[in-house]
Amino acid sequence: MFDLDLLSILLPAFAAGVLVLSTHVLLGSQVLKRGIIFIDLAIAQVAALGAIIAHTHHEIEHIPYVHVWMPALFALLGAGFIAWLSKRMADELEAIIGCFYVLSAVAAMLLLSNDPHGAEMLKQLMSGQILWVNWSQLLVPTIVSLLVLGTIAYRPRLLDGAAFYLMFALVITLSVELVGVYLVFSSLILPALAVNKYPGRGKWVMAYGVGIVGYSVGLILSAVFDLPSGAAIVATLAISTVLFRLLFGAYGRKGVTRASVIE
Repeated sequence: MFDLDLLSILLPAFAAGVLVLSTHVLLGSQVLKRGIIFIDLAIAQVAALGAIIAHTHHEIEHIPYVHVWMPALFALLGAGFIAWLSKRMADELEAIIGCFYVLSAVAAMLLLSNDPHGAEMLKQLMSGQILWVNWSQLLVPTIVSLLVLGTIAYRPRLLDGAAFYLMFALVITLSVELVGVYLVFSSLILPALAVNKYPGRGKWVMAYGVGIVGYSVGLILSAVFDLPSGAAIVATLAISTVLFRLLFGAYGRKGVTRASVIE
C-alpha cells in the first residue's frame, strides 16, 4: 500500500500528466496529419535551449520569471521560423525541422560543456522531473491549457492555419518545464498514433485513455521499483499504444470477417 507521503508526490505528478495530455493529444493528431513528426522535438529542444541560456547568463538569470518567458520566447521564435518555412519549403520541411532540432541540441551541449552542473541540467530538461512537480507549478500551465482548449473548441479551424504553431509553442514550453523533452514528444505522438486508424466516434476518448493508462502505470512502476519516472512513463506509454493498436487490429479484422460472412 502507498503511504500518504508517496501519494502526495504521485497525485500532482499524475495531474501534471493529465494536464499535458489535455492539449497534446489534439495537437499531436495535427502533427501526424501535417506529417511534421519532428516539430515537437524541435520546438521542445529550442525551448530547452532558452532555459539553458537563461541559466548560463548570470546577468539575466535573476530576472523575475526568466525561466518561463525565456523558453517561451525561444519556442515562439522557433515556431514562427517553422511556420515561415512551411509556406516556402513544404517539400523539405521535415528534413529542415530535423536539422533544426539537432542544431538546437548541439548548441545546448556546447553552452553547458563548461558548467559543473551542466550534465544534470541537460538530463533534467530531457528526462524531466515529473515526480517533483508540486501543485503551485500547475497553475500557469492549467490556465494556458484551458485557453488553448477553449480556443480550439471555439475555432477548430485554427488548427489548420498558422495559429497552430503559436498554440503549439506555448503548450510545449510549459510542458518541457513540467515533464521534459522526451515525455513531451511521447505525449504528443503516442496517444495520437494509437488511435490514428481508429474509425469510431470515441476516438479522442480512446486516445486520452491510452495516455492516462501510460502515465498512471509508469508513475506507479517508477515509485515502486525506484525507476527514473520520465523513462518509465515513456515506456508504458509506448506499451499502451502498441497494445491498443493490437487490440484494435484484432477487432477490425473480426469486424471485416463478420461483414464478409453476412454478405
